[in-house]
Parts: sequence; structure tokens; C-alpha cells
Amino acid sequence: MRVILHSDLNNFYASCEMIRHPELRDKFVAVCGSIEDRHGIVLAKNEKAKACGIKTGMTLKDAYNLCPELVCIEADFSFYLFYSKRVREIYYKFTDMIEPFGIDEAWLDVTHSSAFGSGKEIADKIREEVRILGLTASVGVSFNKIFAKLGSDLKKPDATTVISEDNFKNVVWKLDCSELLMVGRKTAAKLKKFNINTIGDIASSDVSFLKKQLGVWGEYLYDFAWGRDESPVKKVGERDEIKSVGNSMTCYRDLNTVDDVKLVFMVLCDCVSERVIDDEVGAATTLSISVRDENMEWFTRQTKLKKPSVLHEDFFTAAMELFVKNYNFECGIRSLGVSVGGFVKGGEQLSLFDDNENYEKRRKLADTVSRIRGKYGTSSVLKARNLTDMRMTGEDPKKTHVIHPEGFGKK
Repeated sequence: MRVILHSDLNNFYASCEMIRHPELRDKFVAVCGSIEDRHGIVLAKNEKAKACGIKTGMTLKDAYNLCPELVCIEADFSFYLFYSKRVREIYYKFTDMIEPFGIDEAWLDVTHSSAFGSGKEIADKIREEVRILGLTASVGVSFNKIFAKLGSDLKKPDATTVISEDNFKNVVWKLDCSELLMVGRKTAAKLKKFNINTIGDIASSDVSFLKKQLGVWGEYLYDFAWGRDESPVKKVGERDEIKSVGNSMTCYRDLNTVDDVKLVFMVLCDCVSERVIDDEVGAATTLSISVRDENMEWFTRQTKLKKPSVLHEDFFTAAMELFVKNYNFECGIRSLGVSVGGFVKGGEQLSLFDDNENYEKRRKLADTVSRIRGKYGTSSVLKARNLTDMRMTGEDPKKTHVIHPEGFGKK
């Protein structure tokens, strides 16, 4: 039987800041994006701020209204990455089968690490070494990745939770269905319409009914509720085939016009195009956009491209067409995202009637621009439209706002 751990560093960004600023340990602390710009949502908070009601994703205005004593610190990702790597070195002592899930979480397969003890004993040793760094971790121990992740969420901070084949029904099934990995807010709301409120309710549902309501994902959730997840923990350095490439941007002000949206989509599509070319994944056949409004409501829409492409102009045209069809500006927009997928190799020239010569010229130009930016920075080559609001378009989401592909489970 497999022994899988999921390690989750508690309040990671805030904990790193309190290592750097020990005088803040007894204060209400939140880490946010740019305080001056409107990346200013709460990214992390310490336990005191959490107890005060501060939540991740909350705007700074709402956070200050809730807790006037709140100390906000602008995020320093290079500093957090330094500590993330130090924690990773601890994991390496027990296994090389480590799969990151963001900067502060990782799965570890310790099935063949019995020389270090049982899964629980290894988890406790990891937590002990993490404490030496000045951080804490919650670790779930189970026979699959789904339950290991769930276990790390059950007791915080600094705890080990074991979910075994013997106890999972008692531990897991009483939990709200939203606690199951991959059950988002909308899926949970849909399930609850059918009186499916807990993970146990999912497990006791008719799988054909779930599949009818949620598509193939309903069958996966049914399996997950029963602990049927064989997805492996990847070894260090292993990489899935890239299935999608995307970037998003949270803007310093609300977007209230189509022209505003064009500015942001232009930057995002530029970055996505560069990454597609640099990663040599092939030409994209599909594009999706994500839109989050000022009320933190969001939606995604997807379309097929007119022909496979790697070019930002083609991505931009499709993104704007999707946006205009689906948004009416009842309220302002806080963030946008663009993602492409369905890659095909050598698929750019599928038709003799396409203007392939023009496509190749544009492709070579895109390659050249990418090389220049790689050497001299993103701002070394800009479109004239970018100059209308450099505060909006001067950022490089290629480095700071990557949308990572869905690489988990069977979805």
C-alpha cells in the first residue's frame, strides 16, 4: 500500500515575514500584493489576523475596516522562494518523489522510505525540522494524494493527520463536500441543490446521477470520495506534457471600458505567445479567458481558434471576441486571464489556402521580439498602445502571474 504525505506550510508568506520581522509576531499581519497599486488583496495572514476575520482574497479596504490595527506587508516572492527551497531540502532527506503544489505545498511518496519510520513518524520529523527554520507545517498522511491533501487541511497549525483505509469513512465522510479537492464553490452549490452536502453524500450517491449532473467529473468525485486515486507523486524533475499555457493580471484600477480590456489582453496575449514559442509546445487550437469583477465574481469562457497558432495577434482577436460576447460592464473588472491549449506540432500549416507565407513572417517577427525581450527585458519592445497607460501595461505577467496547467488527478 502506498504511503503519501501532503505537507502544507502554515500561513507561509506571513510566517516568512515574521522570521524577517520578529517584532510583528504579536501583531495582526497580512501580506498583500502592491499596496500602492491594486494588487492589494490579502495573499496571506497570520493566525491573529485570521482569528480577526481576515481572509485570503479580501481587499485591503475591507481588511482594514475589519481590523484597523492590521499591519500590511508587500509580498516579496524571492524571499518566500528562498524558504520554500530550504523546506524542499528537508523533504529530500526522506524521498526524491516530491511533487510541488504551489510554493508552500507538496506531496511526498514515502512508500519506500520505511528506514525513516512510518508515514506518521516521517511527517512528525518533517514538522520538527521545519520548526527549526522558524516555520510550521501541517502534514496529511494517507494512501492517496486526495486524502493526504485533505488531511493537511484538517488540523492547523503544526499538526499531523492520518487518514487510513480503516478510518477514512469516519474522518472524511462527515466533512462538507467543499472540503474535497477539486470541488469548487459552484460545484458545491450544485451538489447541495440535490441535498448532497457531505463527502459521504457524494460516496453514497448514484454515480450515474453524478455523471449526468457534472459530466465525467462527477464520476471522478465519486471515486475521490471513496479514496480511489492512483495518480502518482512525480519524482523531482519529472514534468507532465504541457497541456495549457496562461497568464493573468490583477489591475491597479478597475477596468470600465473595452479599451481598458484591450490594453490588458494585449499584454497577456503577448506573454502567452512568448511562452508558447519558448516552450516549443506546438500551435494552440483553443483559447480561454477568465474575468473577475470588482465583486470578486468570476467566469471563464473558451473558444476554438480559427486555425492553430502561436501568435499573440490571433490570441488577442479570439480573446476580445469572447469577452465582447460575454460581458456587459454592469460593474468594473478587477482581473483578467488568458490561457491557450490543445497544442499540435507542425499544425500551423493545415491548409493550402491559408496565408502561410504571412504567418511565417509574423512567426519570425515574434521569435525576434521574444529574444530581444529575453535579453533586455519586457519593456524593451512595446506596442504604441502600451504607452497610453504604462502603469497598466508595464508589468510582466510572464514572470509574476503564470496560470499553471491543471496537472492533477484524472481531470
